[in-house]
Amino acid sequence: MSTAASTILVSGPAAAQSQEAVSPEASRYEALREEIWQWTLDNSPYLATSVGDRRGDGKLGDLSIAGYEQEIADKRAFVQRLDAIDESALTDNLRVDYAILKRSLEDDIAGAAFDQSRYILFTNRGGWFQSVSSLPYRSPFFTLADYESYVGRLEAYGAYNAQGIARSREAVARGLTQPCGPMEGFAENLAKNIADDPEETAFWQPFAEKPSTISDSEWSALQSRARTALNDGVFPAYREFLDFYENEYAPKCRTGAPGILETPGGDDYYAYRVASFTTTDMTPDEIHRLGLSEVARIRAEMEEVAKEAGYDTREAYIEHLRTDPQYYAKSSEELMEYAGALAKEIDGWMPKLFGTLPRQPYTVLPIPAAQAPGNTTAYYEPGSLASGQAGIYRVNTTDLDQRPLYEMPALGVHEAVPGHHQQIALQQELDMHPLRQNGTFFTAFVEGWGLYSERLGIEMGLYDTPAKQMGRLSYEMWRATRLVVDTGMHAKGWSKQQAVDFMTKNTALSAGNIDAEVNRYITWPGQALAYKIGELKIRELRERATEALGAKFSLRDFHDAVLENGAVPLDVLEAHIDRWIAEQQTAN
Repeated sequence: MSTAASTILVSGPAAAQSQEAVSPEASRYEALREEIWQWTLDNSPYLATSVGDRRGDGKLGDLSIAGYEQEIADKRAFVQRLDAIDESALTDNLRVDYAILKRSLEDDIAGAAFDQSRYILFTNRGGWFQSVSSLPYRSPFFTLADYESYVGRLEAYGAYNAQGIARSREAVARGLTQPCGPMEGFAENLAKNIADDPEETAFWQPFAEKPSTISDSEWSALQSRARTALNDGVFPAYREFLDFYENEYAPKCRTGAPGILETPGGDDYYAYRVASFTTTDMTPDEIHRLGLSEVARIRAEMEEVAKEAGYDTREAYIEHLRTDPQYYAKSSEELMEYAGALAKEIDGWMPKLFGTLPRQPYTVLPIPAAQAPGNTTAYYEPGSLASGQAGIYRVNTTDLDQRPLYEMPALGVHEAVPGHHQQIALQQELDMHPLRQNGTFFTAFVEGWGLYSERLGIEMGLYDTPAKQMGRLSYEMWRATRLVVDTGMHAKGWSKQQAVDFMTKNTALSAGNIDAEVNRYITWPGQALAYKIGELKIRELRERATEALGAKFSLRDFHDAVLENGAVPLDVLEAHIDRWIAEQQTAN
């Protein structure tokens, strides 16, 4: 852990802008921070588009190994220059910036010590090929320049895809393939991006209606370019990757224990992933034990709910919930209507829970058909006011018998509001440097906040039936079992079946969801640990503030304080809330 990050005191972001730089060191730091931001925009075309910067138009980035090595070299040089700045001469708020920026850079540099970071470019859920298939949904389409950028990215995909294949071919050579089991169905999903007629695909969706800002001749030329780019570039590139996957990669997929432990240097790599995703110094063994403790606690609560519902055992009630048709939507339309109505109900609670709300709205949409099979139940896609994109709460409408309605309240508060949309959209609008608004992401904070938000559903009265209560507890149990099965597979040599059995025994999740989730943990080591670790820290800080402030405690103000610096490491959050508590104690 960064000692700088663990010792600083944090004030709100508005103060960061109002405090004047009082030393040459502050000026040096601010100039370097801006240089790093401009470098980030130069190397991140999607990010540039999302903040309304046109330098990334028509570009996808550099996916080559040479590009990766240059990126790491640049980050090392930035860290050296940060080290040359006297941090003690910075204001408190600039010290926050400094610590977070340096920590983010150092984390990427630490990851570069492992071949897994260099060559494992896709999971069972997606990779570079998914980013281009999302372009129709995640790009602005208002002006001629917007459409030209979109078509330019389609035209650039062939070369970009070749870079991804080259690095993945090296993964095969180094024994760094994904395990076979979780990759079942991967080729079939990939093939859904290929078509004989571009107009039958989602790639053609942006051309459904011509904007008034574009002339007929320009529109015709754009359509012609897009058709050629898809027929001669994108579809052949997908076929090339599909051929590589089926003939080179899949035959070499790993067949032993599924954990990253089985790859060269996998134990050290997993330890790095644990530290990176949790922003703590906890070991896999400590996290495994914490998970077992949380599972026992939540299991006892589930037993009480089962009794309330009239069942002798938790298992009997879960079996009822898994099999009774009354708890499942009969069509994708019914599921989306339920999710949308629930989202609006939750919206009504937001001013009661927060003093500061983002301007950016969100919408509720299904996961695109090509990405839905085998995917998770739902997820959030950040929006951008600059590019005219709302945040999107995506819901999986496949396998309806695996998507119980009693889970939807917990799902909605996590993925939309007060969860990911509230936190991420607000971060984009905070009065802080754009590098902090858009360039830093700490999973333990982001996902910890999402899981904490599920608990806020209790205060909203969302879990008003035993089924919904069990749905929330099952979701909390889901995140607790992650601590056990992720460390079990990647640090203790568990099989996939052991992980499935543990989650089946302890959660109320359907068999299909459990299989999809375990596959996710296998191919994305460590990420699943962040949720519970972050949520427990936020709950701990709320309890600390409640006890310290008594009648002065305001839940709205506490929530605003947690979110007012954007995503930060957990130790930085703790230092900030301790300072906030002290300020509240002395306030009138």
